Amino acid sequence: MLLHLSTWREIEQFLTRSRTIVVPIGSNEQHGPTGLLGTDWMCPQIIAEEAQKNADILIAPTFNIGMAQHHLGFPGTISLRPSTFIAAIGDWTRSLVGHGLEKILFLNGHGGNVASIEAAFSELYAEASFARRPAGFALKLCNWWDLEGVGKLAHEQFPTGHGVHATPSEIAVTQWAYPDAIKSASYSPQIANMGPIREAHDFRARFPDGRMGSDPDLASPEKGGELVRLAAQGLIKELAAFSREVSPS
Repeated sequence: MLLHLSTWREIEQFLTRSRTIVVPIGSNEQHGPTGLLGTDWMCPQIIAEEAQKNADILIAPTFNIGMAQHHLGFPGTISLRPSTFIAAIGDWTRSLVGHGLEKILFLNGHGGNVASIEAAFSELYAEASFARRPAGFALKLCNWWDLEGVGKLAHEQFPTGHGVHATPSEIAVTQWAYPDAIKSASYSPQIANMGPIREAHDFRARFPDGRMGSDPDLASPEKGGELVRLAAQGLIKELAAFSREVSPS
Protein backbone atom coordinates (compact mmCIF):
# COMPACT_ATOMS: atom_id res chain seq x y z
CA MET A 1 0.00 0.00 0.00
CA LEU A 2 1.54 3.30 -1.12
CA LEU A 3 0.86 6.16 1.26
CA HIS A 4 0.98 8.79 -1.47
CA LEU A 5 -1.65 6.96 -3.53
CA SER A 6 -3.95 6.53 -0.55
CA THR A 7 -6.54 8.77 1.11
CA TRP A 8 -6.47 9.72 4.77
CA ARG A 9 -9.41 7.41 5.37
CA GLU A 10 -7.52 4.49 3.85
CA ILE A 11 -4.54 5.21 6.08
CA GLU A 12 -6.84 5.44 9.10
CA GLN A 13 -8.22 2.01 8.19
CA PHE A 14 -4.71 0.59 7.73
CA LEU A 15 -3.85 1.70 11.27
CA THR A 16 -6.55 -0.63 12.63
CA ARG A 17 -4.55 -3.62 11.37
CA SER A 18 -0.94 -2.45 11.49
CA ARG A 19 1.20 0.25 13.11
CA THR A 20 4.28 -0.39 10.94
CA ILE A 21 5.57 1.57 7.94
CA VAL A 22 8.63 1.35 5.69
CA VAL A 23 10.36 4.52 4.49
CA PRO A 24 12.59 4.03 1.42
CA ILE A 25 15.52 6.40 1.86
CA GLY A 26 18.52 7.08 -0.32
CA SER A 27 20.35 9.77 -2.22
CA ASN A 28 20.43 11.52 -5.58
CA GLU A 29 24.07 11.33 -6.63
CA GLN A 30 26.42 10.32 -9.39
CA HIS A 31 26.89 6.61 -9.99
CA GLY A 32 29.67 6.53 -12.54
CA PRO A 33 29.29 6.90 -16.32
CA THR A 34 26.33 4.49 -16.60
CA GLY A 35 24.61 4.57 -13.21
CA LEU A 36 21.45 6.64 -12.86
CA LEU A 37 21.63 9.59 -10.49
CA GLY A 38 18.61 8.25 -8.60
CA THR A 39 20.11 4.78 -8.07
CA ASP A 40 20.40 5.00 -4.28
CA TRP A 41 16.79 6.04 -3.71
CA MET A 42 15.38 3.99 -6.57
CA CYS A 43 16.77 0.67 -5.29
CA PRO A 44 14.96 0.69 -1.91
CA GLN A 45 11.81 2.03 -3.56
CA ILE A 46 11.86 -0.71 -6.20
CA ILE A 47 12.35 -3.39 -3.53
CA ALA A 48 9.65 -2.00 -1.23
CA GLU A 49 7.12 -1.79 -4.06
CA GLU A 50 7.93 -5.36 -5.10
CA ALA A 51 7.42 -6.50 -1.49
CA GLN A 52 4.00 -4.87 -1.19
CA LYS A 53 2.74 -7.00 -4.08
CA ASN A 54 2.83 -9.99 -1.73
CA ALA A 55 2.24 -8.46 1.71
CA ASP A 56 0.00 -5.93 3.42
CA ILE A 57 2.62 -3.29 4.12
CA LEU A 58 2.51 0.51 4.08
CA ILE A 59 5.19 2.37 2.14
CA ALA A 60 5.91 6.04 2.76
CA PRO A 61 6.99 8.42 0.00
CA THR A 62 10.66 7.92 -0.78
CA PHE A 63 13.12 10.15 1.07
CA ASN A 64 15.22 10.74 -2.02
CA ILE A 65 17.83 13.32 -1.00
CA GLY A 66 20.49 12.26 1.46
CA MET A 67 23.99 13.02 2.69
CA ALA A 68 26.14 13.00 -0.46
CA GLN A 69 28.46 15.98 -0.09
CA HIS A 70 31.44 13.94 -1.34
CA HIS A 71 29.72 13.51 -4.74
CA LEU A 72 29.06 17.21 -5.32
CA GLY A 73 31.99 17.37 -7.75
CA PHE A 74 29.76 15.59 -10.29
CA PRO A 75 26.85 17.36 -12.04
CA GLY A 76 23.38 16.30 -10.92
CA THR A 77 24.25 15.35 -7.36
CA ILE A 78 22.03 16.94 -4.70
CA SER A 79 23.05 16.74 -1.05
CA LEU A 80 21.79 17.78 2.36
CA ARG A 81 24.13 18.77 5.16
CA PRO A 82 24.18 16.10 7.88
CA SER A 83 22.42 18.50 10.27
CA THR A 84 19.66 19.21 7.72
CA PHE A 85 19.26 15.51 6.96
CA ILE A 86 18.98 14.64 10.66
CA ALA A 87 16.40 17.39 11.22
CA ALA A 88 14.31 16.25 8.23
CA ILE A 89 14.29 12.62 9.40
CA GLY A 90 13.15 13.87 12.79
CA ASP A 91 10.18 15.75 11.31
CA TRP A 92 9.18 12.82 9.07
CA THR A 93 9.25 10.54 12.10
CA ARG A 94 7.32 12.92 14.36
CA SER A 95 4.65 13.29 11.66
CA LEU A 96 4.21 9.53 11.25
CA VAL A 97 4.27 8.82 14.99
CA GLY A 98 1.67 11.52 15.53
CA HIS A 99 -0.75 9.51 13.38
CA GLY A 100 -0.25 6.38 15.46
CA LEU A 101 2.54 4.58 13.62
CA GLU A 102 4.77 2.85 16.15
CA LYS A 103 7.33 0.92 14.08
CA ILE A 104 9.19 2.83 11.38
CA LEU A 105 11.71 0.96 9.25
CA PHE A 106 14.00 3.05 7.08
CA LEU A 107 15.06 0.96 4.07
CA ASN A 108 18.31 2.61 3.04
CA GLY A 109 20.11 2.63 -0.29
CA HIS A 110 23.14 4.85 0.41
CA GLY A 111 26.03 3.96 2.69
CA GLY A 112 26.81 7.64 3.23
CA ASN A 113 23.44 8.04 4.97
CA VAL A 114 24.07 5.51 7.72
CA ALA A 115 25.85 7.69 10.28
CA SER A 116 23.33 10.53 9.93
CA ILE A 117 20.29 8.23 10.10
CA GLU A 118 21.63 6.65 13.28
CA ALA A 119 22.31 10.12 14.69
CA ALA A 120 18.72 11.11 13.86
CA PHE A 121 17.46 8.06 15.73
CA SER A 122 19.56 9.03 18.75
CA GLU A 123 18.14 12.57 18.70
CA LEU A 124 14.57 11.25 18.60
CA TYR A 125 15.12 8.77 21.40
CA ALA A 126 16.89 11.45 23.45
CA GLU A 127 13.76 13.64 23.36
CA ALA A 128 11.88 10.93 25.23
CA SER A 129 14.76 10.05 27.55
CA PHE A 130 15.31 13.61 28.75
CA ALA A 131 11.56 14.04 29.21
CA ARG A 132 11.55 10.88 31.37
CA ARG A 133 8.81 9.24 29.30
CA PRO A 134 8.56 6.23 26.96
CA ALA A 135 9.19 7.10 23.33
CA GLY A 136 6.11 5.20 22.17
CA PHE A 137 7.79 4.21 18.90
CA ALA A 138 10.69 2.16 17.60
CA LEU A 139 12.98 2.95 14.67
CA LYS A 140 14.98 0.54 12.56
CA LEU A 141 17.63 1.08 9.90
CA CYS A 142 18.04 -1.61 7.27
CA ASN A 143 20.29 -1.33 4.23
CA TRP A 144 18.72 -3.19 1.30
CA TRP A 145 21.97 -5.06 0.58
CA ASP A 146 21.89 -6.43 4.15
CA LEU A 147 18.49 -8.08 3.76
CA GLU A 148 18.53 -11.87 4.15
CA GLY A 149 20.55 -13.56 1.42
CA VAL A 150 21.13 -10.47 -0.70
CA GLY A 151 24.81 -10.00 0.06
CA LYS A 152 25.50 -13.67 -0.60
CA LEU A 153 23.68 -13.56 -3.92
CA ALA A 154 25.51 -10.39 -5.00
CA HIS A 155 28.84 -12.03 -4.19
CA GLU A 156 27.89 -15.06 -6.27
CA GLN A 157 26.77 -12.86 -9.16
CA PHE A 158 29.79 -10.54 -8.99
CA PRO A 159 32.74 -12.36 -7.37
CA THR A 160 35.12 -9.69 -8.72
CA GLY A 161 34.55 -6.06 -9.61
CA HIS A 162 31.67 -5.41 -7.24
CA GLY A 163 33.30 -2.56 -5.33
CA VAL A 164 31.48 -0.14 -3.02
CA HIS A 165 30.07 2.59 -5.27
CA ALA A 166 28.40 2.40 -8.70
CA THR A 167 28.32 -1.32 -8.00
CA PRO A 168 26.97 -3.79 -10.56
CA SER A 169 24.37 -5.01 -8.05
CA GLU A 170 22.69 -1.63 -7.55
CA ILE A 171 22.91 -0.80 -11.24
CA ALA A 172 21.42 -4.19 -12.09
CA VAL A 173 18.42 -3.42 -9.85
CA THR A 174 17.71 -0.19 -11.74
CA GLN A 175 18.26 -1.94 -15.09
CA TRP A 176 15.58 -4.48 -14.16
CA ALA A 177 13.09 -1.80 -13.15
CA TYR A 178 13.93 0.69 -15.91
CA PRO A 179 15.21 -1.26 -18.94
CA ASP A 180 14.68 1.72 -21.24
CA ALA A 181 17.19 3.74 -19.20
CA ILE A 182 20.14 1.34 -19.51
CA LYS A 183 23.37 3.15 -20.42
CA SER A 184 26.71 1.91 -21.76
CA ALA A 185 30.29 3.17 -21.58
CA SER A 186 33.87 1.95 -21.82
CA TYR A 187 35.97 1.93 -18.66
CA SER A 188 39.64 2.47 -17.94
CA PRO A 189 40.60 0.72 -15.77
CA GLN A 190 37.84 -1.87 -16.11
CA ILE A 191 37.69 -2.25 -12.34
CA ALA A 192 37.94 1.14 -10.64
CA ASN A 193 40.41 2.04 -7.92
CA MET A 194 39.57 2.10 -4.21
CA GLY A 195 40.44 4.74 -1.62
CA PRO A 196 39.16 6.94 1.20
CA ILE A 197 36.05 9.14 1.05
CA ARG A 198 36.49 12.76 2.09
CA GLU A 199 35.24 16.01 0.54
CA ALA A 200 34.01 16.54 -3.01
CA HIS A 201 37.20 17.90 -4.60
CA ASP A 202 39.29 15.08 -3.17
CA PHE A 203 36.72 12.46 -4.27
CA ARG A 204 36.62 13.71 -7.87
CA ALA A 205 40.43 13.70 -8.03
CA ARG A 206 40.70 10.14 -6.67
CA PHE A 207 37.78 8.69 -8.66
CA PRO A 208 37.55 10.71 -11.90
CA ASP A 209 34.65 8.73 -13.39
CA GLY A 210 32.85 8.32 -10.06
CA ARG A 211 33.28 4.57 -9.53
CA MET A 212 34.89 2.96 -6.47
CA GLY A 213 36.28 -0.54 -6.97
CA SER A 214 33.48 -1.49 -9.35
CA ASP A 215 32.88 -2.76 -12.87
CA PRO A 216 29.30 -1.81 -13.79
CA ASP A 217 29.61 -3.73 -17.09
CA LEU A 218 28.85 -6.86 -15.05
CA ALA A 219 25.29 -5.68 -14.36
CA SER A 220 22.28 -7.09 -16.19
CA PRO A 221 18.50 -6.79 -15.81
CA GLU A 222 18.28 -10.54 -15.15
CA LYS A 223 20.67 -10.32 -12.21
CA GLY A 224 18.81 -7.25 -10.98
CA GLY A 225 15.52 -9.13 -11.00
CA GLU A 226 17.02 -11.92 -8.91
CA LEU A 227 18.27 -9.37 -6.37
CA VAL A 228 14.94 -7.51 -6.22
CA ARG A 229 12.86 -10.63 -5.66
CA LEU A 230 15.17 -11.92 -2.93
CA ALA A 231 15.39 -8.53 -1.25
CA ALA A 232 11.61 -8.14 -1.32
CA GLN A 233 11.21 -11.48 0.47
CA GLY A 234 13.80 -10.37 3.02
CA LEU A 235 12.02 -7.08 3.59
CA ILE A 236 8.71 -8.82 4.26
CA LYS A 237 10.41 -11.01 6.87
CA GLU A 238 12.20 -8.03 8.42
CA LEU A 239 8.98 -6.03 8.71
CA ALA A 240 7.08 -8.97 10.18
CA ALA A 241 9.72 -9.52 12.86
CA PHE A 242 9.89 -5.79 13.62
CA SER A 243 6.11 -5.58 13.92
CA ARG A 244 6.08 -8.49 16.41
CA GLU A 245 8.53 -6.80 18.76
CA VAL A 246 6.93 -6.12 22.10
CA SER A 247 7.94 -3.26 24.36
CA PRO A 248 8.95 -4.42 27.87
CA SER A 249 7.20 -1.42 29.46
